[in-house]
Amino acid sequence: MGMTITQKILAAHAGRKFVEPGELILATVDMVLGNDITAPVAIEEFEKAGATKVFDNEKIALVPDHFTPCKDIKSAQLCKRVREFAKKHNIKNYFEIGEMGVEHALLPEKGLVGPGDVVIGADSHTCTYGALGAFATGVGSTDMAAAMYMGKTWFKVPETIKVVYNGKRQPWVCAKDLILYTIGNIGVDGALYKSLEFTGDTLKDLTVDERLTITNMAVEAGAKNGIMVADEKVVEYVRRRGKKEVRVYKSDDDACYEKILEYDVEAIQPQVALPHLPENSVAVDEVSGIQIDQVVIGSCTNGRFVDMKQAAEVLKGKKAHPYVRLIIIPATQEVYKRCVKEGLMDIFLEANAVVSTPTCGPCLGGHMGILAEGEKAVATTNRNFVGRMGHPKSEVYLASPAVAAASAVTGKITHPREVV
Repeated sequence: MGMTITQKILAAHAGRKFVEPGELILATVDMVLGNDITAPVAIEEFEKAGATKVFDNEKIALVPDHFTPCKDIKSAQLCKRVREFAKKHNIKNYFEIGEMGVEHALLPEKGLVGPGDVVIGADSHTCTYGALGAFATGVGSTDMAAAMYMGKTWFKVPETIKVVYNGKRQPWVCAKDLILYTIGNIGVDGALYKSLEFTGDTLKDLTVDERLTITNMAVEAGAKNGIMVADEKVVEYVRRRGKKEVRVYKSDDDACYEKILEYDVEAIQPQVALPHLPENSVAVDEVSGIQIDQVVIGSCTNGRFVDMKQAAEVLKGKKAHPYVRLIIIPATQEVYKRCVKEGLMDIFLEANAVVSTPTCGPCLGGHMGILAEGEKAVATTNRNFVGRMGHPKSEVYLASPAVAAASAVTGKITHPREVV
């Protein structure tokens, strides 16, 4: 019997020729990631256990991004804890204000993750890196602490669900729409502790940035990880960023899948996920006209340059509705600089948007756009749980940058074709 990409990567890191779903293995890791919320807990556990040295100071990344620039004393203390640990252990991949970005946009950009890697992060959206052909998954802070010391961690090998996207996308259908449609189809627990392996002809037309959007939200279907084959686009992407070792794995023809889901992309319309779950995904035309108070374009899901460009295409020459707060957050400094260089920043500012330094900010209800009671927001973020962006009686509607930008112009949920 053959193996899937996920099985092959885990087997290689466990020093095994074959692993099967359900098996418990001890595997080495290529990167351990923490942020300003999760790393302080991991650091405390690391020190409580008596550890005095990290396993490899080049294979740990610490990125204060959730509450930064620090919004209050508590967040400042958390960041200080991370900063002091990074200094003490000479952590090479420590990125703070001025160099930092939203962690899951920053690490691929810096060339720190790539095909064939095993990456764990004390953040659920670590699954993002699967678009680069890596096995990447979120873990708890105590698991992060153990991995910082040992360079290894335990995994239960997941079963795999193959998701096949075929066909040409309709105008204004983005990668975000494909994953929202999929989650709407299988539900938020439809891939519980499974590996979601994305494939199909449609992916070939997607940029690496767009693919990262899809794997980012694999966890919103309950998946252990999301993953894609690292094709020539991905290999060129990671090599251009300086990553030396590239190990490309492909699933065997006789690999065993728990199920195979096939989607005709031509039938998929721009999507909106209604409150309060990502699975409440419907075509935008079904909910057009819902009045909104705020639009957020950014996050580890849709804060990359391709997302900024999609938003700018819709906003060019237009103004945000006078009663809508339009907040745009480039995910990294590099994305921010490119927006300036290519004129996108002028478009955003002329549209009366506020543009923030890179931060997770409002995505998790941190800062830079908290919702009051009864307010509604369209956001390109990944979750719309109760109280996710502020008051428990506020509402978040998930959408692509194109739908979010169009909605900002009209003041209500809107298909981009109505604006452009």
